[in-house]
Amino acid sequence: MFKKIVGLAIAATLFLSIATQSKSYANDIQGHLMVHELTYWANLDVIRPDPKGNYNPNRAVTRGEFASYITRALNLPVSTMHVFKDLKPGEDRTLEIQAAAGANILSGYPDGTFRPNEKITRQHMAALLQRALNYSGVPLSGAPLTFKDNNKIGDQFKPAVATSVYYNIIRGSQTSKGIVFDPQGSSTIAHASAFLYRMNTTIEQYGAGADEGNDDENETEVPPTSPTPPPTNPSSYYIGKLSNGEITKNPTVYFNYEQAEAALKGASAQLIFKGDKIVHMPSGIASAADTAANTVTIYADKEFKKSLTYAVEGSELKYHSSNGSYAIVQLADTKGYAKMDEVTLTPTGLIKGQNYYFIAGGFLTHKTYNHIKQTYYGEYVVGEAPAFMKPNVHYYSQDGVNFYSDVLLTNKVGTHYPYFQFTTLRQHSNYTAEELDTMIMTMLEERQTTTGQARYANATVESRLIGMGALLKQVEASHNVNALFILSAAMHESDYGISVNSMEKNNIFGIKVYDSDTTLGTAYPSRDESVMAFLNQYVNLNYAPQSGKFAKGVAPGNKTAGMNVHYASDPFWGSKIAGHMYRMDKRFGQKDFNQVKRAFVTNNGDLVNARAEASATSTKLFTFQPKNIGETAVFGYPVAIVEEMTGDDGYAWYKLLSDEVPPSQYVWVRSDLVKVIPNN
Repeated sequence: MFKKIVGLAIAATLFLSIATQSKSYANDIQGHLMVHELTYWANLDVIRPDPKGNYNPNRAVTRGEFASYITRALNLPVSTMHVFKDLKPGEDRTLEIQAAAGANILSGYPDGTFRPNEKITRQHMAALLQRALNYSGVPLSGAPLTFKDNNKIGDQFKPAVATSVYYNIIRGSQTSKGIVFDPQGSSTIAHASAFLYRMNTTIEQYGAGADEGNDDENETEVPPTSPTPPPTNPSSYYIGKLSNGEITKNPTVYFNYEQAEAALKGASAQLIFKGDKIVHMPSGIASAADTAANTVTIYADKEFKKSLTYAVEGSELKYHSSNGSYAIVQLADTKGYAKMDEVTLTPTGLIKGQNYYFIAGGFLTHKTYNHIKQTYYGEYVVGEAPAFMKPNVHYYSQDGVNFYSDVLLTNKVGTHYPYFQFTTLRQHSNYTAEELDTMIMTMLEERQTTTGQARYANATVESRLIGMGALLKQVEASHNVNALFILSAAMHESDYGISVNSMEKNNIFGIKVYDSDTTLGTAYPSRDESVMAFLNQYVNLNYAPQSGKFAKGVAPGNKTAGMNVHYASDPFWGSKIAGHMYRMDKRFGQKDFNQVKRAFVTNNGDLVNARAEASATSTKLFTFQPKNIGETAVFGYPVAIVEEMTGDDGYAWYKLLSDEVPPSQYVWVRSDLVKVIPNN
């Protein structure tokens, strides 16, 4: 290793060389632009004259010459580790090249040759200089490359060029087109002397042992000043590590993800950055980043052509893997690709908060976390408590069905399907219009008298939900959509009927209120017309029937099955609606809970025909389209089983409530295409 004591010896020699600057060298050095660097190395016998005493500073330097220069400059130890078949054993130049190879500063060609007489290119020279710095313990920092011919620099050489630029060892050349590096061009002996001189200065200041060897007790040692770190280039890659909650990023620049990934394997680092953004980590949590659209989209393909679902910014995602272009993440039970600029990766050691579930008052309760604001922002009752959950314990889940004891979702403790979240909305409510009105007024009175929030001060007289009972039962009968669901969706979207959109636009379902602009929203002449629009233009047009654009099952659901897949950016819209349904049902008689046998039509990539009778030859009423059924392979189309019988083909068949709009009411599906959900 090049230590301080060697540097002091060189410095002393430099002093002598300056004192004897009048010594006459060949005319090809005197008056040269780089006379100082040439003289410096000539005095140290690093650069040697030819038999005529000429140094030939303007001649292109060869691979063999430059290797010898480095060996002499660093006083490298003899090594016979590498043998090149085109070098004569025992010659001085051979020994010097072998010494540089033994120090891992250079290597030969795949055919076993070194080709010492070939001109060395500028990018190859940069590579040797970077390895010499590494050998001498200099941190391999890198600066962004701004040469006009960056695209001509080989990818494998860009980190080395970046290091030379960072330490000002190799500079570009000014041309009419700007500064270029000329990576394939050759350099002269004079250039080589300048590069080596700057390399030596860098080693003196930043190399291993740079602070050793000062024996003058009366001299105050001034620590060397590190070069100012270059600004992070947002298009370049870096590697780093996480230790004790702190991230350390290596300043070495990599010009594509593959280079950084390769460097990661040989370093004690775990993270890859693109600019300042983490684009790879061994484990942790992904989340929807702060974007102009305020959402992240999950795609089925890495070309981002087929959308699976989406979520609002700040939402939590399960992390699987990533690179510079995309992250493979999971939203609910849907695994797919997200654009890297739409997600944020948080390594395990930096996780400050996370969504979790717990039991409160005997109910399954969900506490949610915003990963942008890094704060918990609410909790709500989802439904009945699973038997496997214990009080005062946190549980974690992406889909609200599969629950784990750890934040990375690796130790599964149980499966639980909240009843109303996965019950088809074609199942009618058992509550009357009068009972629904009682529910509404009771909930409004509580908001008005117990919350202490000013916006509810006149809820019992101003809410747009007042007196909806008769309408709810009427549309339940005519449109075949559960009345309790309609009421719950309205409560959730309209803040119990007192939101600005409700009061000013009669819009109680947040119709066309987008994440990118929450001031938008369709205005309706009356509250009732808002209800009809919700049913006719959304539920029964695009979400319930298989002909609908967003048909993923007619249930509140999550981001893998049900209306929530596409209806709302909130990943928990379905569970929150189900929570409203559960709380009201639990409080007012529990007339709807566990009233049907729930199931999923599971057809991952296959068509499933729904027929008029329990027979494969019966009339086909409609077809369940192929659907992503999730990582656990169970999230199909939520349905309700009304009856079971054996068909003429010997198979068991299920009679199901139909997803289609009225007057369609029942269909039959073969039982092996249906997965029954056990009631709680």
